[in-house]
Amino acid sequence: MTHKDDELLIERSRAGDNAAFEGLVRKYQDRVYNICRYMLGAADAEDAAQDAFIKAYRSLGGFTPSPGFQAWITRIAVNSCLDYKRKPSHISLAMTNREGEEYTIEAPSGSPGPEAALESKRAGEAVTNAITRLSEKLRAVIVLYEIEGLSYEEISDALGISIGTVKSRISRAREELKNSLRPQMEQMR
Repeated sequence: MTHKDDELLIERSRAGDNAAFEGLVRKYQDRVYNICRYMLGAADAEDAAQDAFIKAYRSLGGFTPSPGFQAWITRIAVNSCLDYKRKPSHISLAMTNREGEEYTIEAPSGSPGPEAALESKRAGEAVTNAITRLSEKLRAVIVLYEIEGLSYEEISDALGISIGTVKSRISRAREELKNSLRPQMEQMR
């Protein structure tokens, strides 16, 4: 689907075609869920992602085609996560996917032994935990850039900040992650 396809689905959604909005949800649900998972943790990600789509549906009247639906829903998802964190609740760092299975980082091709699999799992948990300890602003840009693969311009559009600010925050996030992960990585050696 292209931006034009998104715009067509939005127009149909505005006209009351719920199936059209479901098409947008299907297209962007994995991206929104992943953003929420890295911003909040697995236990709260699904609720925040649902909130983001509900907010998007209710706000379709205010959608403008520029910079596009992807940037718009990304901004809503990040803001939903920030709102969700402000609610009096707990943030779980449980490492599970949507099916309730334990989350691990896949090892490179080849059959790793049990020690390599455990080391990979620990490394994945350390990275995820380090990301959750970043400030909300730094976490948002690093998740969107490194995990979701958005460009500087897309992140700028999604978060409403300049490209220079995006680059600066990515640099600071990487530095904080490096410093945070250094002790864990030294222990694994």
